Amino acid sequence: MTDIPRRAVSRSAKLASLPIGFAGRAALGLGKRVTGMASEVISTEVQQRTAEHLFSVLGQLKGGAMKFGQALSVFEAALPEEVAGPYRAALTKLQEAAPPLPAASVHKVIASSLGADWRDHFQEFNDKPAAAASIGQVHRAVWADGRAVAVKVQYPGAGDALISDLNQLGRLAALFRVIQPGLDVKPLVSELKARVVEELDYELEASAQRAFAAAYDGDDMIYVPQVVASSPRVIVTEWVDGTPLSNLISSGSEPERDAAGERLALLHFSAPHLTEGLLHADPHPGNFRILADGRLGVLDFGAVARVPDGMLGQIGRLTRLALDSDAEAVLTGLRDEGFVKPDLEIDAQAVLDYLVPILEPIAVAEFRFSRSWLRSEATRLANPRSAAYQLGRNLNLPPAYLLVHRVTLGSIGVLCQLEAKARYREVVEEWLPGFSD
Repeated sequence: MTDIPRRAVSRSAKLASLPIGFAGRAALGLGKRVTGMASEVISTEVQQRTAEHLFSVLGQLKGGAMKFGQALSVFEAALPEEVAGPYRAALTKLQEAAPPLPAASVHKVIASSLGADWRDHFQEFNDKPAAAASIGQVHRAVWADGRAVAVKVQYPGAGDALISDLNQLGRLAALFRVIQPGLDVKPLVSELKARVVEELDYELEASAQRAFAAAYDGDDMIYVPQVVASSPRVIVTEWVDGTPLSNLISSGSEPERDAAGERLALLHFSAPHLTEGLLHADPHPGNFRILADGRLGVLDFGAVARVPDGMLGQIGRLTRLALDSDAEAVLTGLRDEGFVKPDLEIDAQAVLDYLVPILEPIAVAEFRFSRSWLRSEATRLANPRSAAYQLGRNLNLPPAYLLVHRVTLGSIGVLCQLEAKARYREVVEEWLPGFSD
């Protein structure tokens, strides 16, 4: 294989095989159940094989399909614990790994971007990728001045693959409804369709990373590596040594996980202020490292969005009104922002009852996120029999808020994976405009 599989027909067939493969394994499980094999063994075996199939297909396709799987990986914390294990392993695996491209293809891309004499820029270049992700893979190297660097190379055919996948990702909704019936992935798919193509331009990514690096230069909590060189399909940045966040999720100590959670929340809320409106929009564990000095290293700026002027102030104001139990003011504000249609009759107290449990992490001085808390909220909001579900069907998500909404949900998913405890309210009070006014 020399590049991403690009033909729309072949990619569509692979994507379609996911739900079909799951159905086949479920049938296999039923057959074994008839023969008397223990149901828990069948369940585990079916789930394990399906999870492996999920990784194999999304990893081979890369492009938008793999990015979709990476985005979903942060929501595995909402899966019922008895079925979460295999999917947790497979989806977490997608955060940092995929079948790599051969060295010859990598060299060709670098030569087209940095010139035929590209090796003169490096003292050393490791042909074996250190990480392989959705639209590019990363190689470790040593720059001409002796600095250890990360060289991200875009896969040949990444653009064609993205276009194909963005037209086919809706097929995956059926699969993830089987895994978690209450998980509505359609808004996630729609947002990916609107934003992910921007990630093909590594010059745009380099510009965003430079802004973040300047904003957090000398910070004692967050570290952003400097950009060394860039082109539309290759970006070279300083190398970051550290512990992958996924390692902390699986085996980190409680103090380590708590500290990581605090720094993630700080990045989420402080970045728009420090960078004049930029939001890091890809909060999955593969994009973060914990440095030896405890700082949070942020590695990937392909998905960065600019928050519209005034939006965070409105979010902060409405959040504080909800915590102050001012139901009528909250409903008025939601109408003004487009969350509630002007002609819809809706009970203000019911809206407040819908919102307050979601705000629990910042209603108290200190809070510990957990998988059980996320599962509880997912059940409350997604169970068709619940009052929250019925009310939620009447609420609208304005397009301008879609990205902020996804990033917030993604960050919460990672915090629940970490099961991190911190003083999140203090972070919000310091950095969210409108909350403390």
